Parts: sequence; C-alpha cells; structure tokens
Amino acid sequence: MAQKQVFPGETNKAVLEKFLDLPQDPDKVMVEYIWIDGTGEGVRSKCKTMDFEPKKPEDCPVWNFDGSSTYQAEGSNSDMYLIPVALYKDPFRRGVNKLLLCEVQKYNKVPAETNNRHTCAKAMEQVKDSHPWFGIEQEYTLLDGDGYPFGWPKNGYPGPQGPYYCGVGANRVFGRDIVEAHYRACLYAGITISGCNAEVMPAQWEFQVGPCEGIAMGDQLWVARYLLHRVAEEFGVVVSLDPKPMKGNWNGAGAHTNYSTEAMRKEGGLAVIEKAIDRMSKKHDEHIRVYDPNGGEDNRRRLTGHHETSSINDFSAGVANRGASIRIPRQVAEDGFGYLEDRRPSSNCDPYAVTEIIVKTTLLSE
Repeated sequence: MAQKQVFPGETNKAVLEKFLDLPQDPDKVMVEYIWIDGTGEGVRSKCKTMDFEPKKPEDCPVWNFDGSSTYQAEGSNSDMYLIPVALYKDPFRRGVNKLLLCEVQKYNKVPAETNNRHTCAKAMEQVKDSHPWFGIEQEYTLLDGDGYPFGWPKNGYPGPQGPYYCGVGANRVFGRDIVEAHYRACLYAGITISGCNAEVMPAQWEFQVGPCEGIAMGDQLWVARYLLHRVAEEFGVVVSLDPKPMKGNWNGAGAHTNYSTEAMRKEGGLAVIEKAIDRMSKKHDEHIRVYDPNGGEDNRRRLTGHHETSSINDFSAGVANRGASIRIPRQVAEDGFGYLEDRRPSSNCDPYAVTEIIVKTTLLSE
C-alpha cells in the first residue's frame, strides 16, 4: 500500500510549541483578519499587531489587502478594504489574541461581489422581530496530500457505505483527531458548535453550528470553516467542501439548514412551518441558484434524487423524509411546533446567501 503523501512544506508542529509558550506583552495583541475571497468559498487571513486588546469588532481598525491576489481586483487598482464585523478568541495563539471576521469592500467602498453579508444583514434587520434561528449541518471531506480521501486505500476503494456513519473503529473512521481538535478550537473561540459526527462516506464528517439568530449564523459558520482549515493544516490534511468529491455510489456533502421563527417554535407552529414550506416551493429554482457559489452547477452533481437527496429539478417536502427538499422532523410533526430542515444547500454554500433567501421567501414575500 502506498505511503501517505507528505506536503513538501510540512513541518514538525511540536517545535512551534516552545515559541507559543514565550511570554507575550499584554500591550501587543495579535489580531488575525479573516475574509472571504473572490471564489465565494475560500477564506484568507493575515495578522496585525495591535497595542491593546480589542473587546468588540469596532475597536479594530479598517485594514486593506491586495485584491488582485484573491480574485477580487485588477492589479492596477488592487487595494480593497477589510471592515471588521465579528470578533473571536484565537485558539491557535491563545491568550489575548483574536480572530477578526471582516466584510470586504472595493476601492470605492462598495461591497465586493462575494460580500453577501452586506445584504444578508439588511434582511435580518428587517425580520428581527420574528427572531429567526438557524442551525447549519456542515458536511466536509478530508483529503490526503494527493487529493484522494484520507484513509482510503491508494489502489482502490473502501468497502461500500453502511458501517461508516457515526462509526467507531480504525477500519470505519478516518481523521477523528482533526475532528476532536476542531471541536475544541470552536468552543474556545466562542463558536456555537452543537455537535459533530462521522458521515456516510468514509473520510467524510459533519459538524453543526447553531442555533444562531440572524446574521450570527453566517458569521459563526465562516469562522468555524476557517478553524477547520487551520486545524487540518496542522495535521497535513486538506479539507474539501466539494458537494460531490467522489463520483459513483458515494454520498455527497451538504449544508442542511435548520430554520425556525418564534412563531414556528410556539404552540401551533406547525401551521406556520407549512406556510413557509409552501412559499419555498414556489421559489425552488431561485433558491437552487444561490444554494451553491456556482449558481446551482455544484449542487447538480449532488442533488440527484439518490444518496439521501432530492432531485434538483423538483421540490418536495415530507415528515422524516431525507429524500425530500424540506424535511419536517418527526418530533416536530408530533409536537405541532419546532423547525424545518432545508436539505438543498451544498456543503460549499455561502451561509449568508442561504439564510438571506430563506427569510426573504418565508417572511418578506407575499
């Protein structure tokens, strides 16, 4: 069997620890600025030393970066602005150091094309009295250095799906160390991570973020993704958010989005849920176009009507039906209130775009 491929630039991470343990001047704080690049699914970051500990994003200065190197600007006019929006503790540098999520604006202070947070925040402000809650189930696949799923035999395939979902044992799950490290990193940072599990395809995992209200859903999921990439980097493993990383009889990867309003969570809320589903059924094609960053083309490989998905061409809903576009959990149907699960968003979706269109369809459309 071929040996695991090691990246040429991979280092011994244990050596770093003695430097991280060096005393740090409390008046010198490292703030990692994080933003979404021009692909709509990649994250970038760079660090700034500040002479005080910021307590909220507004304490941090607006910064800039070279947009021509992130698919966001031409080289002749490349400076773009980083607008601080959300602040978290840094689980890598620890201490007083921070992670800072930013929106991106162009040279003329107009939001960048992939800055979906700008319009999402406006929509969430309009519906704030409805108290929309979201929980997103982020599926992803771990890849080895050669781009093949982590732990898979190099000259073939593992056994068929069946024993891997929520599995236990070295022959059933691959990469648990990464998952555990990511979970702790999220908790330390202040992410509302609510769980994790091994998924149906070996080397595929899922973590859940939520419940988060309004714009916080997108903010927290993006930072959780950043943390996942950084943790996997420490292990020399690649994280893929491709919604169908392996062709054939293997499950794809989604970002199932659980959604409720205050009215849905109260007695009689099932009728409100059903009304929301009816509105969503009338805008299926519009939702599909924003449920992956490539206008639905990524999801077309995943939403085939097989492997626990609905067909991309049809809208459906049902109780406890994982082959439907929208699933009403059985407990919700029995209780008469709760939430719905939209199973259509792809694993590489922009959570800002997903949550925005959901509230617009269910709360702001006639």
